[in-house]
Amino acid sequence: MEQNLIIPDDGISLSAVLETRDGAEGKLPLVIILHGFGSAKNRIHTLQTAEAMRDAGFATLRLDLFGHGESGGEFRRHTLYKWIGNTLSAINYVRGLGYTELYLSGHSQGGLVAALAGAMEPDRIRGLVLRAPAFLIPEGARSGSLLGYTFDPDRIPDSIPLPQGVTLDGDYIRVAQAVHAEEAADRFKGPVLILQGKDDDVVPPETVRPFAARYADCELAEIEGEGHHFDHSPGEMAGRIRSFMEKQKKQGRA
Repeated sequence: MEQNLIIPDDGISLSAVLETRDGAEGKLPLVIILHGFGSAKNRIHTLQTAEAMRDAGFATLRLDLFGHGESGGEFRRHTLYKWIGNTLSAINYVRGLGYTELYLSGHSQGGLVAALAGAMEPDRIRGLVLRAPAFLIPEGARSGSLLGYTFDPDRIPDSIPLPQGVTLDGDYIRVAQAVHAEEAADRFKGPVLILQGKDDDVVPPETVRPFAARYADCELAEIEGEGHHFDHSPGEMAGRIRSFMEKQKKQGRA
């Protein structure tokens, strides 16, 4: 069953899709799934992730975040803070629908945001599934090199023209400089699955491993020959997600 939703958040509308397996009874445990920078909820690797979650007996909510997909907001004005706020609003929304057993999942920048939001609500979020989480963003913002753009981290310009052909406001950098993902990893005590392509040239594996080591209960799966968007071995990605989520149900964590 598929249901299109509009979730209000601080004056904008967030587009989301809630899906459950046909015939599912009662309120299943639910996973909120976040896309990455410049992406949207309907990209194929996000759809494959959601399907694997549903195969394991979970409902899924795919969410378009501020400035992306069918949600409100101007792309250049999005920041990590706005995406975190979007995620917290989505958590409150689905709880209002009766879903209380919640997991967060995200890809790349969405993986970073899922990690940050999960640490803010460790009492509500049972676990995390992070795919190529962009933990490198805050440190890149502080060091002056981010998304292919080099800048003086102490004199941030008002406009950030990126090599990808898009522009961000300087506030994107200012917010990222204030974020400390290490503290989020230390705070979250629930189960975590991190999926990482060994050939990822956007989020290199060496930027993810230290964070995997910080989590209290983390499984790090590095997939041989896989890149940033998990388009070389989607079956392996889906299988690892399904196995992890089924294990959480068996252990009474959902």
